Parts: sequence; C-alpha cells; structure tokens
Amino acid sequence: MPTVSVGRDRLFAALGKSYTKEELKKKEVSEKAEKEFEDECFRFGIELDDVTTEKAIIRKEKHLDEEEGDEDEEVIYKIDIPANRYDLLCLEGLSQALRIFEKKDEVPQYKLANVSKESMMKMHVKPETSLIRPHVVCAVLRGMTFTEASYNSFIDLQDKLHQNICRRRTLVAIGTHDLDTIQAPFSYEALPPSSISFVPLKQTKNFRADELMEFYKSDLKLKKFLHIIENSKVFPVIYDNNRTVLSLPPIINGAHSAITLKTKNVFIECTATDLTKAKIVLNTIVTAFSSYCERKFEIEPVEVLYPDGKSYVYPDLSIYNMDVSLSYINRKIGLSLGADEVIDLLNKMQLGAQQSVSGNKQDNITVLIPPTRSDILHPCDVMEDVAIAYGYNNIPRTKPASLPGSLKPLVLNELSDVLRSEIAMNGYTEVLNFILCSWRENFDMLRRRDDKSKAVVVGNPRSSDFELVRTTLMPGILKSVGHNKDHPKPIKVFEVGDVTMLDEKKDVGATNRRQLAALYCGASSGFELIHGLVDRIMEVLGAAFVPIGDNAGYYLQHAEEPEFLPGVQASIYYKGKQIGNFGILHPEVLKNFDIPDPCSYVEMNIESFL
Repeated sequence: MPTVSVGRDRLFAALGKSYTKEELKKKEVSEKAEKEFEDECFRFGIELDDVTTEKAIIRKEKHLDEEEGDEDEEVIYKIDIPANRYDLLCLEGLSQALRIFEKKDEVPQYKLANVSKESMMKMHVKPETSLIRPHVVCAVLRGMTFTEASYNSFIDLQDKLHQNICRRRTLVAIGTHDLDTIQAPFSYEALPPSSISFVPLKQTKNFRADELMEFYKSDLKLKKFLHIIENSKVFPVIYDNNRTVLSLPPIINGAHSAITLKTKNVFIECTATDLTKAKIVLNTIVTAFSSYCERKFEIEPVEVLYPDGKSYVYPDLSIYNMDVSLSYINRKIGLSLGADEVIDLLNKMQLGAQQSVSGNKQDNITVLIPPTRSDILHPCDVMEDVAIAYGYNNIPRTKPASLPGSLKPLVLNELSDVLRSEIAMNGYTEVLNFILCSWRENFDMLRRRDDKSKAVVVGNPRSSDFELVRTTLMPGILKSVGHNKDHPKPIKVFEVGDVTMLDEKKDVGATNRRQLAALYCGASSGFELIHGLVDRIMEVLGAAFVPIGDNAGYYLQHAEEPEFLPGVQASIYYKGKQIGNFGILHPEVLKNFDIPDPCSYVEMNIESFL
C-alpha cells in the first residue's frame, strides 16, 4: 500500500479541526486528536501508520540516536492508502475525501472552462512518436495560487504517481510548466538525440540529448529512468511555438518553463505508452489542484491533434454511469438496506447515485462515477464502498447457511492433517517452504540429473532463485536446516506439501502431487529413527509390512538414488508401486547446503493411500 506523508497541522486545518498550535503541543490534547483522526481513518478504510517528524525520519534513515529539542518541529502523519486510490496520494485529495465522508462538503462538480475550439490551445503530435511514446494528454490550470506547502504537495503528487500508476515513468511521464514562459501551439515530436538541445531543469548548461543521457548516469534519482529511451533511435521531445524545449520525457523537463511559487498558470502534459493510465494521471492532478485555481474546480482543456487527422480534447471529466443492483449490494454485504440508505452511503464516498426507474430496473441504483474515482470498475467496487461507508464493525456477524454435514474438507487434506499431527507427536517441527526454487537446488545440488521430463520451468523468472516449480520437498527442507545449523541438535523437521511434475495427460501439461518429507539431523545419522518414522506412518495408515513382491501392504527394497549414501538407502513400495525413498543423505549434498552434521531423510507420496 502507498504511504502518504502529510503535516498534521496543515491536515487538521484542511479538515476543519479546531485545535490551535498551542493546544496541539500539549501531550494530552495531541494524543486525543491523534486518536480521533486514527478512528476516522479506520472508518474511511485507510490507516494511520506512523506519527513522526522530518528530523526523526532522517535520523531513522541514517541510523542515528534520538535527540531532544524537536518539540517545535512539525508533526508528520504517515497514512497508508489503498493502491488504486490515486486521488488520495496528496493532502488535497485526502482532506477533500475525508470532508465529504464526514458530510462537511458536497462532492465537487468539476468542469471544463468555456473555451471555443478555435481559441483552445493545441498540441500537435508528429508521426515519429509512434516509434517510442505514442500518446500525450494535456490540460491547463489557470489562476493558481501556490504556497510553499501546496507547491511541495504538487511536486510530491507527481513523484508518487510516477512510482505507482506510471510504473516508474515507463507507462506515463508527467511534465508541468509555467504557461506564461512558453507559447502555444505545442508540438510533440520524436527526433534523433543529437538534434535535441536544451537546458534541463536545475542546470545552467545547454546539453544535447545524447550528452544528457551520459550526464545523468551518475544522478541517483534520474539514472533509473534512462533505460526507458536510451537505446531508441529517436527520443520524445515537446516544443512550444518558439521551438523551446518543454521536456524530454520521461527523463527531465526544461529549465526555461520550470514552475515556481510565483507561477499562476500551469500547463500539464503527460506522455504515455498507455493512454488509459495517462488520462487517469491527468485527471488526478487537475482535480486535486483545481481547488487552488481562481475559478475553483475549473480546468482549461487542450486539443491534441494526431497525424491521421483525429483530434481529442483533454482532460476528460465526464461522469460515468454504472447500474448496480440493490439486491446484489445487500446480498454481498449481508444487509437489508433501502435505496435511500445506499444512495446516502455512496454520497459519502464521493459517488453520486440515484434510483433507476426505467423499464424493469426498479431494483437498480445508477451510480455516477466522477473523474476522481478511476478505481470503480465493477459493481463489486460499488458494493465495497457501501460496506466501508456503513462501517465494517456495524455489519452483523452471521454464519453461512448450510445443511448439516454438507461442508467437508477434501479427503487429501484430511489425510494430510492426520499425518501432520502424527509426525509432530513424534517430536518433529513442521516447516513451510517456497514452491519455486532454482534449477541448481532442485537438481545439481542434490546430485540429480535433469532429463527435462519432470520440472515445470518458469518462463520469465524474476531471479535465479525462482526458476522452476519444485519436484521434491528436499531442497526447501535442506535450506531450512542449513540456515538453522547452529540450532541445538538434533534438528527434526518435516513438511507436507505439493510438488509439481510435467504430465502430458493433463490439459495444463502438469500435475500436483502431495508429498510428505521428514529429516533428522544430529551427531549420528539417525537412520534408525527415520526408518522407525516410516513404520509408524504406515501403521497409522493401516498398511501392513509384507514380503517383497506382495501387493497387500508395503515393503522396502534396495535403492540407488544419487542424493543418498550407497548401501544405506531404501525405496518404499505400497501395493506394488514405489511411493518414496529414505536413507542417509550423501555428504556432497549436505556440503552443498552448508550442513555440517549427518542427516537422514524420507520422502513419500501420500496420494497413493487414498
């Protein structure tokens, strides 16, 4: 979940709380205010994660000891918000949402400025942009009044959007400019790096774009974005009518159009590879900060013209209608709310609503989704907002209706639980390991050969630790023991879990198998203990020990598995079918997993007993 850091005093002022600075310095008043705000956050579905100060954050990052004398420093609230609520990523959006939730404000009505198409500012898109970042959306905020706090919030919102929905600028890159320093119409182009030259933000020297890429390789903040375009033959660039560079997206803006505290008119452009996300980003910025405009909640549109002759006007502030069944909402939450109650609850969540009376839809509620709520995609999202506004703690607790005895666990899970309990009573501790592992752990480190017929390989692994799906429980158990080798001996651990094997007979090409594995690690081998555990498991399962070749029960037979020592290992056969192996692990295997003591190990398939 994203975390938003906001100044407590400024937040309380925006929420209309009546505490003075002198009152908030008093510990009892401060604690009371914090508790009230924490409760309000819980009711709204967010969480007050931490209360700190700027100096405390710096000390924590540098691992420094606490200091005294920070009483006069601004208190900062760190608030966790849902990952899809981009409108809450800044103080402006957060305070507005909370005020509406507490019924102190109405839902704002955002509107486009009344500008004729002839006088509307234009952004011309060149054909070459399709080679690298094909989309751009724009808007203007006029008559802005920035303070230092609101300016910092404006910049911080862009950074948070870049990290979240923009996916580190790969999908969308935001540029904001002082409109009074540039001249429309604008053009969005893609040119060879050597032909782009400008003074970047916070610099005084003119750079060519290819020089700039080398220059920023030593910049801690910007070097992580260079890979997005550095290997392209053309770089995206935005010019004004005087061929002044506004930005080189997604890397840096030009210094010429940098916004300051004195900026009154802000031009916003978002270049993107994903048009839908670009529109969401633009709407998030303009709706949050249009409250500082001279004409509150009014945004000036910009026309974007493409090479094929098509043109679009942005931002798109249209309200989207969604019909949701009242019975669906009540059934999913477990309530019996009337239409008026649901409409009132939705209004608290910034969603307009009205009862549908057309045709046979009298049970439906038409939900009016504003441009701030891009997270509402399905009736279940509406239902969730109703539940939040109603209060999860107020929903009556009920048990699902079912016939007696109709809810039963799967037989395999019942068997697994029986075996877990039995092995635990024999003094073994259960472990739970990752299902994914590396190729070396699954084969090479176990002295096994990979014949490509067993393992399901991950197509695009994030790291070498997760290359394939395990075909045995052994690597996970050995890693657990290796990381805990200093634990008092003996170490006795077990796991009951699934492994996966390739299987052409299955429609997905693979099948899961439930395995049981146990390991004894001590000063001596413990072979007799593992052997005894095998006999105990078979006794619990009702399998009798029989002579070799008898299919009425289980028997043991000499084995030659590479992970075990020769001569001290055996295969387990049940009803004529091999179901597992046990023995003393080979010293080379133990060395691979950094285990200094001898170990005995058993692994068997338990689905064979069903």
